[in-house]
Amino acid sequence: MIHGCGGTPVEMQYVGHGLYKAGFTVYCPQLSGHGTTLDELHNSTWQDWYASVLKAYYFLKQHCDIIIAGGLSAGATLALKLAMRNTYSIDGLLMYAPALVLNGWAMPKYMPLVHYVRPWMVYNKIMLAEREPFGIKDERVRNMIVNSMQSSNNRDAGHFETPLKTITQFNALSALVRKSLDKVESPMLLLHPKKDDIADISNSYEIIEKSSSRCELVVLDDSYHIITLDKQKNIVIDESVKFIKEIEKKRVQMPIYEYRSKHLRLV
Repeated sequence: MIHGCGGTPVEMQYVGHGLYKAGFTVYCPQLSGHGTTLDELHNSTWQDWYASVLKAYYFLKQHCDIIIAGGLSAGATLALKLAMRNTYSIDGLLMYAPALVLNGWAMPKYMPLVHYVRPWMVYNKIMLAEREPFGIKDERVRNMIVNSMQSSNNRDAGHFETPLKTITQFNALSALVRKSLDKVESPMLLLHPKKDDIADISNSYEIIEKSSSRCELVVLDDSYHIITLDKQKNIVIDESVKFIKEIEKKRVQMPIYEYRSKHLRLV
């Protein structure tokens, strides 16, 4: 269970606990450079983040027969990268509001330009402010997160700012993944908000169109980007549990042509 860019494992805690209660082993690694200071986040690279994912993967490989890689936002992008390299070792993918492009309705107007910026183009420590509604539609949960972010002694909820360098690292990762989506063959469940404020649902459509996976898309109609904490988080758990149990039943890998089946449901 991989958290998003600039986030922390707290994003995955509720859903991870739900999967644990359902009887599954759950590991939510903290990505390198995250959950500490903005300086460390600024200096971390997507290769560092991916190394954290690989470390978690190899740990689980020692203990689990079936491995499902799940992630929120950029965490889902990292999970896709993992599946490309280990196609026959990743038994399934859980894509929670996956992000390839930061094109949600609340993104600033300059974001399409930032999409083309790469890490080597950034020399100064430029910060981009986080914006309301912070990926959360549920006002109660949003207020809790904001209060946590305002606490100087608590970095569990992340920061009010994200280094531009971090966004450019995500851009570099995304560009690499988008070029090779056809190499992803693991069965995939995608859950995406209909009105995502950070990464539009077109991100999920692109993954479905370009991957070689058997995909199922569940569209959430009462959540924003961070679906693992928002109003429909219990639906995220229920759909994830059902998907994993189906993977358990179908452990023998299906022929590649069967992976092209695509499904859409609105919740």
